[in-house]
Amino acid sequence: MTRPLLIAQISDLHIKAPGALAYGKVDTAAALSRCIAALKRFAPRPDFVVISGDLADTPTEDEYRHIETLLAPLAIPYAAIPGDDRALMRRLFRETPFAAGDALSSAHAVGALDLLLADSSVPGHPYGLLDEPTLAWLNEQLASSTERPALLFLHHPPFVTGIDHMDVQNLHNADALAILLARHPRVRLVASGHVHRSMFTSFAGRPTTICPAPNHAVALDLDAHWPPSFMVEPPAFHLHSWTAGSGFGDVVTHTVPIGDFDGPHPFFDAEGKLL
Repeated sequence: MTRPLLIAQISDLHIKAPGALAYGKVDTAAALSRCIAALKRFAPRPDFVVISGDLADTPTEDEYRHIETLLAPLAIPYAAIPGDDRALMRRLFRETPFAAGDALSSAHAVGALDLLLADSSVPGHPYGLLDEPTLAWLNEQLASSTERPALLFLHHPPFVTGIDHMDVQNLHNADALAILLARHPRVRLVASGHVHRSMFTSFAGRPTTICPAPNHAVALDLDAHWPPSFMVEPPAFHLHSWTAGSGFGDVVTHTVPIGDFDGPHPFFDAEGKLL
């Protein structure tokens, strides 16, 4: 059996300047370093890493310089989309072939798979929007093939999660994205970030996910019981596994916890008897 293509997704790094803690509590730099170590030791190693937004916390130049240092050991090809400052990110990812215009969208071919990273950030605002040039770029990219499967990444979820203070920050023109997806069946997955929690649903008839964060999680508060809050829960990343098959192949998304855990332990002894 041919090994699947493995696309790791990490999101919402929220890196502060060296020595600073997010919200006075979370060491996001240490969290990213643990995440990178987990990606590098995962077997088989992922073919590509997508960083789906909010790389820096404030953002500032000091934070982006720190991000560059922290990402240096990754040793796996990667690309990113912003959730914060476009100008600072453009300087950090100066080798990335971004689409023309202000938005930092990019396309990447990984084997038989196309990865489309669409910039949904709105400068100065926490909500998301795919502007007309980005929608036109995305339509052009998807129309360039009728055979290659594609995974679509953006920062802001195109659906309501039930967490009120995050849902007002989601993708505000999700209907425009749904219309576009209806034209292009080769999109096998829509993957987002922003909410710091692993979620799975269907949008416009496509499997759709939110990636967890390597640091802290937005509290799963479905009745607005608390003010906007976060939890320090086990961190994780998503691993999207694409296997060639009929049509555009199959995608399975795994949630991979970050940390050192007991195991693996065998189920069976040397004679094949269940332990």
